[in-house]
Amino acid sequence: MHLIPLVAIASLLWMPPAAAQEYRAYNSAQDFFSVAFPGDPAIQTTTQMSEYHGVFPTRVYSLAGPRGRFSVTVVDYTDAERIHTERVKSCPPDAQSECAGDDQAIFGIGSWRYDVQSAQDQAARGFLLLDAKVTHFSWAVVDRVPGRQIHLTNADKSRTFVAIHMHEGRLYTLEATVPAGAPEPGLFQQSLQFLDRDGKPIRYTQIYVVGQPAPGRLR
Repeated sequence: MHLIPLVAIASLLWMPPAAAQEYRAYNSAQDFFSVAFPGDPAIQTTTQMSEYHGVFPTRVYSLAGPRGRFSVTVVDYTDAERIHTERVKSCPPDAQSECAGDDQAIFGIGSWRYDVQSAQDQAARGFLLLDAKVTHFSWAVVDRVPGRQIHLTNADKSRTFVAIHMHEGRLYTLEATVPAGAPEPGLFQQSLQFLDRDGKPIRYTQIYVVGQPAPGRLR
């Protein structure tokens, strides 16, 4: 069971039936998530540079329409150790600030551990630095996978709603920007589920901790 803020519940309750019906679950077998999009998202394959200068494969699931812009960005950190090992090999000899240290150090090969642990905060920082008013910033949880929630009011009075979570080596960023005066995108925000390799939704018995063995499952 998700923990749903009262403001999100209110937006769901008064959303017109026709609007609610157009949302449908989108499941990604590649990136192990499910979310309700108001249409079929396009998929873009790209890369993203991390806090410690690793370049990680990324997929962006997005669509735009009268309701606003919706996206799920998934950055794949599952191969972080190898990526940083290769990064260090190509560093110039004098680049000690980025390349020095063994696999336990904050720089060099060991950067991969710090990248994984800092990924959610790095993603959150990008939104906090935008030219927009932060109206909400909090810890959040989806099926006991913790993360961050951020709400922004932009200069044109549109609003942006963000959810950031890290699960099984993947960083998930949900972002929805709706026009001024439009209802909050509650169905999109609250529908996120993490899937196992059989495509089944995951819910843990305890809080999931990045970098630690996954707890037992209720489902």
